[in-house]
Amino acid sequence: MKKNVVILGSTGSIGIQSLEVISLFPEDFRIVGLAANRSIDLLEEQIRFFDVPYAAVMDDQAAEILQDRLAGTKCKCLKGAEGILELVRLPEAELILVAVTGVAGLKPTLEAIKCKKNIALANKETLVAGGKLVMDAVRRNGAKIIPVDSEHSAIFQCLDKVEDVAELIITGSGGPFRKFTRDQLQHVRPDMALKHPTWKMGPKITIDSATLMNKGLEVIEAKWLFGVDYDQISVVIHPQSIIHSLVRYKDGMMLAQLGWPDMRLPIQYALLYPVRKSNNLEPLDLVKAGQLTFEPPDLENFPSLSLAREAGKAGGTMPVVLNAANEIAVNAFLNGRIKFLDIPEIISGVMSRHDRKQVTELDDILAADRWARQYAEQIINTRS
Repeated sequence: MKKNVVILGSTGSIGIQSLEVISLFPEDFRIVGLAANRSIDLLEEQIRFFDVPYAAVMDDQAAEILQDRLAGTKCKCLKGAEGILELVRLPEAELILVAVTGVAGLKPTLEAIKCKKNIALANKETLVAGGKLVMDAVRRNGAKIIPVDSEHSAIFQCLDKVEDVAELIITGSGGPFRKFTRDQLQHVRPDMALKHPTWKMGPKITIDSATLMNKGLEVIEAKWLFGVDYDQISVVIHPQSIIHSLVRYKDGMMLAQLGWPDMRLPIQYALLYPVRKSNNLEPLDLVKAGQLTFEPPDLENFPSLSLAREAGKAGGTMPVVLNAANEIAVNAFLNGRIKFLDIPEIISGVMSRHDRKQVTELDDILAADRWARQYAEQIINTRS
């Protein structure tokens, strides 16, 4: 029987690659819903190609345009945040792939869990901002989260008994500026930061990789996904991006997951889980991969990793604030409003002014998120 899939964020990098993977296994999947923010040209192509019965567009005006274009087809077009939630609630939907960017993925993820759907999670911010709420909801409703990020997919595949784990080791490429001096980092431009040495990703996550914030978010995400303490999670720079993460057990044994840096591999694993199937992707050749090297992260030039760990340990609304301030700062950098090294300084400034609160409901997260975004904008405007 085919697995019925809904993809939130189908026009983004992960969404596009997910559809590519699904097209390799037409006998295994049926796409029952696609959602996008406002990229309706690509979304329309996807709907027509995969004969999708439901679509949702976050932007109301774009949704109306798409609805007109789809007149006469079987596809029903939904709009706005409620339309996306309606897509998640579809009775026939079995697996929800959450590939939207930012904290916008949190509410539909919680709704999907409430509806007892399984989640293929490609959105770090959902667990960074709402880790406790999400994992509590998973336990209550019997849902399952299968991580899509290459690092967490690697840990997921290597993890046996959590109680036997001594350390989760998250690897990272170090980004394009791994060997840069502080003076060189002063002159980094957005076009330079968007040239990742090993991965092809969307702009926001590519900048996060360059600042090492991506690794910081992954540390927080791993804490919630796998139920370990922060002291059991470390980060190692591995420029070749062949080993995607490792698990060290109490007896000293270490397991690692290896593969070419290709997001289609963890995407396929999450979509087909628990089944593995052959594909047409190039298998890893260890001789071709060559020497694998490792080094500690440069926390002095890339303090975002330390800021994330600090926010995670503080708990409550602090990770929400970290994430929101980072989103605003990254956007400002991409638009030329601030410098590369301003990003962690803005995040630190917002965190230092935040009155941390406990998270008991979604509104606590959304309130902290709004405050952090507003305050980050104030700092940026002052600097500008």
